[in-house]
Formats: sequence, structure tokens, C-alpha cells
Amino acid sequence: MKVVVAVKRVLDYNVKPRVRSDGSGLDLANAKMSMNPFDEIAMEEAVRLKEAGIATEVIAVSCGTTQSQETLRTALAMGADRAILVETSAELQPLAVAKLLKAIVDREAPGLILLGKQAIDDDANQTGQMLAALAGLPQATFASKVSVEGDRLIVAREVDGGEETLSLPMPAVVTSDLRLNEPRYVSLPNIMKAKKKPMETITPDMLGVDVAPRLQTLHVEEPATRKAGIKVPDVAALLSALRDEAKVL
Repeated sequence: MKVVVAVKRVLDYNVKPRVRSDGSGLDLANAKMSMNPFDEIAMEEAVRLKEAGIATEVIAVSCGTTQSQETLRTALAMGADRAILVETSAELQPLAVAKLLKAIVDREAPGLILLGKQAIDDDANQTGQMLAALAGLPQATFASKVSVEGDRLIVAREVDGGEETLSLPMPAVVTSDLRLNEPRYVSLPNIMKAKKKPMETITPDMLGVDVAPRLQTLHVEEPATRKAGIKVPDVAALLSALRDEAKVL
């Protein structure tokens, strides 16, 4: 069984985002970039399935600029067998990425497609669901446990009322949540081995996909600075502040 894993290059989660002076978007110049943490979890799960003898091949896919090769090399170092970069300088929105991944799925015919539940740069939480709809495949989102039983996929997911377990026919689309696993540390020997693994570069035109943005970002600004807290001398002053200033009573 082939497993396709989508990975995205995003601003590292340890870096505080900065907005450009003109408000047109985030300033990513000289900023540290890394693999989206939820995608890293998805990649770890795919590698574990291969180590368990369930998956035969793990294919990492990324859509974006040439710099996304770095993210794919990280995926290869984690254990992916080969990588595919859909290279474009266009601003890729969730629908465009879903269409590109659908074209890859049609070409590779995997038994399982894994994605992070969302990317930490836009928090859209849309690509996995859109991909499943476009490809006509069953989906399980926010997966906290994945197992294969025969020709079916068993996925446990957290919902508002507790935990839900789904049984899906394969091929299927699964998006990973934080509790699915703990990604492994990428060792230096594996980083060196990743340099020799194959990486294919294609373009949206080669896949016949239009990636023109459907949405336009008008303005980006940082959230308002939080006001400093205050100390009150007694309960009566606290109740007064809650009633007259916070307006919660």
C-alpha cells in the first residue's frame, strides 16, 4: 500500500510573526521556516505504518516555492521513500492545494492520504476535507489513533462529546491531530541518506491545475496589545470592577 503525505513549509512555531510595514502580509525575510507540525505528525504516522509492514512506500508531497525542497528533505530524512514538489511561486490557497493533491492522488493511486489537520500559518483546516470531496474518498479528520484491519482503516478521533471511532474503506483521507503520535528526532545519518533519495519537481501546468487565488487579502495587522492587569484591595472592589468596567455582572 502506498501512502501519500502532504507537507507544508511554514514559519517555525518558535518564531514570533512580524507583519510587513505596508500591512500586505507577514514578513518572512530571513525568518526560520520548518515543516508544519501537524504535517510532521502525519509523516511520522506514515513511517510507522511502513515499519509495521502495512505500507510499502511513503511519498512526501509539497506545493510551493523552490525552498519547499528543504521541507521535503526533512520528510525524506524522517523515512519517506521519495518526494514530489509541485513548484509554483503563486499564492496557494487551500482549494488550489487540494486540486494539486487530487492530481497527485490520481497519478499515484495510494491506499492512504495523510495530512495535518491544519497549517499553523493560516489555520484554515480545509485542505484535507476539500481533497476528500474532490477525489470522492472517505475522510476522517482530527485523528488521534490510526490502525489498519484488513481492507479497512480504523480511526479514533476526538469530538466535543468525547471520542469517536470510524471504520473507513481504503483509499481514504486522514488528517492528523496532536495526540496521534510524537514525531521522531531526525538524525544526521538519515539527513545524509535523504540527499540521495529521489525528488521529482513538477508544475501545476503539468498537472493541468489552475492555482489562481480565489480570495484576496486586503490587510493584515497585529492584534491589539493587551492592557496590563490591575490589583484590587478587596472583594467589593473586584465586584465593582467586574460590573462597571468588565461588564460581566
